[in-house]
Amino acid sequence: MTGKDFIAHLSEVPLFSNLSRKELNLVAKRAEDIQVAAGKVLCSEGEMGNQYFVILSGTARVSRRGRRVATLGPGKGFGELSLLDKHPRNATVVAETPMEVVVLGQREFAGLVDDVPGFARKLLAALAGRVREHDAKAIQ
Repeated sequence: MTGKDFIAHLSEVPLFSNLSRKELNLVAKRAEDIQVAAGKVLCSEGEMGNQYFVILSGTARVSRRGRRVATLGPGKGFGELSLLDKHPRNATVVAETPMEVVVLGQREFAGLVDDVPGFARKLLAALAGRVREHDAKAIQ
């Protein structure tokens, strides 16, 4: 994918959709666009994490202690918790279908959080949504 196509693709992802052209260029320079085969383990529960992933296409299964807890699709991100708090991964994520994902290493992720306010705000909003979802399940 050319740089211009990658930036256009990034602009369609909810996490990046409100970013300026300049900010999208920063993401594109720091991110890697990879193709993932079905069945590939993207991250493993209990391991230290050093990457953040955003799904551009395809689906992934999320499991904890061997039990499926979610299915993620295009626009969803995962892996940020380990990068933010330096604790082991809390889930295993496996590609269910062939996938295209944006990958940010730890340094690149931290740089975007520091340098791109729109990214940081969207990331915080996504985390808040997950906390609210978890709280709602706990109340039931």
